[in-house]
Amino acid sequence: MLRVSLKEYVKGGFAKLSNFSVDQIDAPKAGQLKANQILVHPLYISVDPHQRGYMDGNGYKLGEPITNYLVARIEASSSDQLQEGDIVIDGSGQWQSAYITDAQNVTKAPVQEGINPRDHLGILGVSSFTAYYGFVIKGHPRKGETILVSSASGGVGQVVVQLAKLHGLHVIGVAGSDDKVEYVKKLGADAAFNYKTCGDFNEAISKAAPQGLDMYYDNVGGPFLDAAILNLNNNGRVIACGITSQKNVQCHDDIYGIKNMFQLISKEASIVGINSLSNS
Repeated sequence: MLRVSLKEYVKGGFAKLSNFSVDQIDAPKAGQLKANQILVHPLYISVDPHQRGYMDGNGYKLGEPITNYLVARIEASSSDQLQEGDIVIDGSGQWQSAYITDAQNVTKAPVQEGINPRDHLGILGVSSFTAYYGFVIKGHPRKGETILVSSASGGVGQVVVQLAKLHGLHVIGVAGSDDKVEYVKKLGADAAFNYKTCGDFNEAISKAAPQGLDMYYDNVGGPFLDAAILNLNNNGRVIACGITSQKNVQCHDDIYGIKNMFQLISKEASIVGINSLSNS
């Protein structure tokens, strides 16, 4: 049986294959189950940006399995609530061929026509709930407003684009390739551009949104956030959901410091952070 674990901590920069270890270990057996436990076999695992923050020694431990959201099938059960063959969702599922966990740690996936088990890591998963929580609950959208969405083709961003269109907003998406830009447009965005080829961020945003921004759904942080703040209208809102551009800096001193914070004061704008793991 295979297990994926962290071999070396990633203190700065991008993670490498050498930071991980794939090992053969003994497979757990049904006879090892204690009361109200289950033996599961993962079917689908989710790879998410927040995992990068667990690789520096403040989350994942060396030699222990990587954990994250996954969908699994129950192979054996000592629980009255869960049976062999049930499909379950585990928010801290282990990256190995099979593992034992307490039944209370998982949620039974509802069986419904047209729903694939992997949908619980996508459109029915934490990314969608994060998008809804940030955009609807914290963003307070109003019909006719203009919203800018970074990482608009990503798991969270693509749902924000669609929710914004459903709420009657003018939607501008930002993505990292021309193919992704076209995908964002197919989702319903009124405009979209490639941040890697657009040149000056401030000019690109101003061109795409000459009327200014009422809301910016931020998944990247850094210089792009700074440029978006410049383009906010009075009473504009920034929903800070992610800092993808800053996750792999070499050291703390390399983290980009926001320079346009005064714009929040002069425009009576606001910025609010959301934590998808606690609110979804």
